[in-house]
Amino acid sequence: MAITAKELAKKLNLSATAVSMALNNKPGVSTATRDQVIKAAEKYGYDFTRLSLKNGHSGDIYCIIYRAHNAILNYLPIFSELTDGIEQECRNQGYQLKLVQINEKRDDVQKWIEDLRIANCAGIILLGTETSIHVCKLFLQLSVPVLLLDSHFDSLGCSSVLINNRQGAYLATSLLINQCGCQPGYMRSSYRIGNFEERRIGFDTALREHGMSPSNSVIHELPPSIEGALSDMLEIIDREASLAKCYFADNDLIAIGAMKALKLRGYRIPEDVAIVGFDNISESRIVEPSLTTIDIPRTFMGQTAARQLIHQITTPVPHTVKIEISTKLVRRFSVQSAARVTV
Repeated sequence: MAITAKELAKKLNLSATAVSMALNNKPGVSTATRDQVIKAAEKYGYDFTRLSLKNGHSGDIYCIIYRAHNAILNYLPIFSELTDGIEQECRNQGYQLKLVQINEKRDDVQKWIEDLRIANCAGIILLGTETSIHVCKLFLQLSVPVLLLDSHFDSLGCSSVLINNRQGAYLATSLLINQCGCQPGYMRSSYRIGNFEERRIGFDTALREHGMSPSNSVIHELPPSIEGALSDMLEIIDREASLAKCYFADNDLIAIGAMKALKLRGYRIPEDVAIVGFDNISESRIVEPSLTTIDIPRTFMGQTAARQLIHQITTPVPHTVKIEISTKLVRRFSVQSAARVTV
């Protein structure tokens, strides 16, 4: 009679959990312990077919990174954190992850769809940051579960995992109102995506709750990159356009570029102009002054997406879900403390 995992744990003087993790190739035990368990299992006749029945997943999980205008996805660190989270969860649950990048301008999307039909594909995570509803519908034609990451379309029967953009923008705008004692301006991305539209709603909501009209806010449209925002903000300053005393920016790249432009023209931050960004990228910590921003737990977001997709693969359900990941305000030095504000 074959030895059980529990009996094997007793023989090796290890916990049953450690033996299970080693046999199932899951993280949590050292390489030496894993080798010890596998060798002992082979020696004492452990039935490895139990693992193939337990962990025998049919197919791979594909993460499709879809690029349209590439204005947002060209900042890679943000999206590498998302895919790291996806890969961790896939590995933990015994799935292989395959990353595919599709460029709308260069690649034949329909050909990729046909290739996926014959691939060993169990499910798809579609990075929807730059993805249109039309493209999403193409992937939904496949006979495998599809989850949309970093976007949502109300008209599609597709589960989504995305940022709570409204909450983050609301937190940032409320901080500016409370700390600066005046109506914030808005540094809006000149490239429109769903995330930015949601942030605009959060910005407007915070203004209205503080008795302010969004129509009275100074708005600058800037490219969502440091270089683009720097160039366009310099032009705005040089033509002597009206400037606000404080701003919420659609992302950190816009905020940092605008800060550089303001400093080049002699403005002090935060004494003359305060700014809050969104994303908490690594540059926000090292820019001078460091940038107050909204943090997104991107690795957790990727893990959540993979976990939800795998649930849909293994336990088909008749309902889709929309999961919003909450954000957190990170206070640094691009906004003055209340004690230093003079109105």
